[in-house]
Amino acid sequence: MAEKTAHIVGMHDNLILSMAMMVESRDNSTGGHIRRTSEGVRILIDAMKRLPKAPEGYYLTDRFCRNLIKAAPMHDLGKIAVDDEILRKPGRFTPEEFEIMKTHAAEGARIVHEILKSTDDYEFHLLAENVAHYHHERWDGSGYPDGLKGREIPPEARIMAIADVYDALVSKRVYKEEFSFEKADSIIMEGMGTQFDPALRAAYEAARPGLEAYYSTERE
Repeated sequence: MAEKTAHIVGMHDNLILSMAMMVESRDNSTGGHIRRTSEGVRILIDAMKRLPKAPEGYYLTDRFCRNLIKAAPMHDLGKIAVDDEILRKPGRFTPEEFEIMKTHAAEGARIVHEILKSTDDYEFHLLAENVAHYHHERWDGSGYPDGLKGREIPPEARIMAIADVYDALVSKRVYKEEFSFEKADSIIMEGMGTQFDPALRAAYEAARPGLEAYYSTERE
C-alpha cells in the first residue's frame, strides 16, 4: 500500500511539474525560470537553517522546507490562463496588459486548489496555493492581487518573492539585459522593509554567495 501511495504521489508531482513547464514554454521571456527559482528557494532555505536563530515569524520545520521547495515550481501556473498575445509579447506591457498579467496570481491559486483538492496532504495543499496566490504581494501592502501587508502575507510567499525577483533581476528578459550581481543585491537590499520582509535580510545576505555561485554557472 505504501509503495502504491508513493507511486501515485510521484505521478502527481510529475504532472504538476509538467504543467508548470508547459506554461513556461509559452512565455518567451522566462526560459529556465522554474528551475532557477526552485534552486533559489532551496538556497535561501539552506541559508535560513544556518542562521543562529530562525528569522522572526518563521518556523523552519523539515516538512515546511520540503513542501516549499516542492511547491516553488507551481508559483506561476496561473500564466496558463494568460493570452499568448500578452504572455509572448517581445517587450514591456502596457498598463492594460499588465493588469491582465497580474491575474495569473489568483488564477494560479485557483488552479493549484483544483489540482490538489483531493490530496490528503492539506499542509502542502495550503502552502502551494499560498505560494501561487501571494508571491507578488509586497511587505508595504502595494503588491497584488490582494494588497496584503506585512505578516498578512504567508511566510512561504515572502520567501518565494525574493527568489522570484532575484531571478528576474539577474536574468536576461525581452525587455532588459541581465543585471550584475552587485546591482541585483542593491535592489534586493533596498527592498527590505518595502517589497520584502525585513526579517529575511540576514537570510538573504547569508544566501547571496550561494545564489551568485549558482547563477554564475547558469551564465557559463
